[in-house]
Amino acid sequence: MTDPAAAAEPTVLVRARAGLGRLTLNRPRAINALDLGMVQLMHEALDAWERDTDVDVVLLDGAGDRGLCAGGDVRGLAQQVTSGRADDAGVFFREEYALNARIAEYPKPFVAFADGITMGGGIGVAGHASIRVVTERSQLAMPETRIGFTPDVGGTWLLAHAPGRLGEYLGLTGAVMDASDAIYAGFADHFVPHENLEGFRDTLETRADPSLAELVFLFDETPPRSKLEDARGWIDDAFAADTVPGIVERLRARPEPEAAATADLLGELSPTGLAVTLAAVRSARELPDLRAALAQEYGLVMWFATTQPDLAEGIRAQVIDKDRSPRWSPATLADLPPELAASALSFQPTIPLWD
Repeated sequence: MTDPAAAAEPTVLVRARAGLGRLTLNRPRAINALDLGMVQLMHEALDAWERDTDVDVVLLDGAGDRGLCAGGDVRGLAQQVTSGRADDAGVFFREEYALNARIAEYPKPFVAFADGITMGGGIGVAGHASIRVVTERSQLAMPETRIGFTPDVGGTWLLAHAPGRLGEYLGLTGAVMDASDAIYAGFADHFVPHENLEGFRDTLETRADPSLAELVFLFDETPPRSKLEDARGWIDDAFAADTVPGIVERLRARPEPEAAATADLLGELSPTGLAVTLAAVRSARELPDLRAALAQEYGLVMWFATTQPDLAEGIRAQVIDKDRSPRWSPATLADLPPELAASALSFQPTIPLWD
């Protein structure tokens, strides 16, 4: 009798051929959401390929037709938090953030196809690659404030270096970027139509020259103009305010309908998540590198996991019960202690991220 577990495909497909090491996230029914085992499989492959002279380029893509990666296993995170097992969550975060840094620092070219949904943890594995490809199907976002949380996986580093105040806007609202927006905001580099991705993969295997610069431009096309670029006027004005209430006030004063809609959205999100995210993005602008940003994020996510009810409540409302009616605590921005964000940024986890 066949063991179903033994017959199941691995959650990351690891293959090497003709100089190309290929990692395919393989949980298509979950839009390839990351769990600890997937992160560990990727670590193992990258460790092996770094020493393998037969592999000179790495490609990351996702199984199925919905996206590269929808994020992490937030249901499991909620269970860990509500059952008092935040330390177990810490194990995952440390492994995941080490992978994010590993991708950014990898000594061989690392190509990521952010085709379809690429959010949260998906940004962590694609957004720090050396060659980041998006398509007309791409939907990129850091939507953590929607579940009473804060952007992580190096997301604050990317947000902090987006043009103008787009980092604050994208971080606080969790707004979804298309390919043009992602390139403009610094989350991607190249636009390749979805129908050409297979040809791009084939060329990565059959190329004679290991240098990728000319090869990429064979497939790279000019995307449409970014909507975010056109919205910079009201975004930069409103999101330059010192506080979240100040941002909302400026949004209300703007004539653009999009500004009013954004103010309405912020009124629905976790006040704690918003205040901490604003402080985190701005603090990340002063940090020296991605590893420092990841360390800051690790402190923040462990602060949320060990001290804040909004994380579990946000996951319940958005993912588990799906009633879309979270009961935030505190419930309003006016109820937030003024020192809350500073307290979160100064939190020291029991186990550090980096030894």
